[in-house]
Amino acid sequence: MRLLVVEDEPTLNAQLCRALEAAGYVADSAHDGEEGWYLGDSEPYDAIILDLGLPRIDGLTILKRWRAAGRGLPVLVLTARASWQEKVDGIDAGADDYLAKPFQMEELLARLRALIRRSSGHASAELTCGPVRLDTRSGVVTVSGMSITLTSHEYRVLSYLMHHPGKVISRTELTEHLYAQDFDRDSNTIEVFIGRLRRKLGVDVIHTVRGLGYRLDPPDA
Repeated sequence: MRLLVVEDEPTLNAQLCRALEAAGYVADSAHDGEEGWYLGDSEPYDAIILDLGLPRIDGLTILKRWRAAGRGLPVLVLTARASWQEKVDGIDAGADDYLAKPFQMEELLARLRALIRRSSGHASAELTCGPVRLDTRSGVVTVSGMSITLTSHEYRVLSYLMHHPGKVISRTELTEHLYAQDFDRDSNTIEVFIGRLRRKLGVDVIHTVRGLGYRLDPPDA
């Protein structure tokens, strides 16, 4: 999953990106409203962390612009402001959740997991496909109850597929959600990760749709 952090305070921005990457996400960052608006409008993020008190363009204006343009991705608003009216304004502008500073990083990560699950139609923190189970809280992947070890890239590919079961996902889409904005992307490596995943899972849940991409379905689907 690929996230965007729009926060003008350099230390907090860096802390957020490190925490997200440690939790298995890919994180891009923006340090002002203009850059944040542009990235959120042009890149396919799975969720955005948005500070309200930004230079150049404030967070509420950015959020309203995204929603007016039909950008429906989950947005978690951060702010040092704690009044009820400002919370209402943020939610009315299109925020999916709200967290006032200071906050605990564990709470922010839990809220993000919930937002991403809900946006892809999942109620439980555990995603399943046949015998394959992925716990979004711990990052543990099991097959028929047995834990398997994945690299960070393998985990991200599997996580994205399991958040979108039954949907055909192109190599380009996987690449866009696997690498940060400034990374030299190569969609050919997706085939390598898919091959490794199939071997490690040992069950036929990742199906190739010729000319289109990959689809996650239970073995008997």
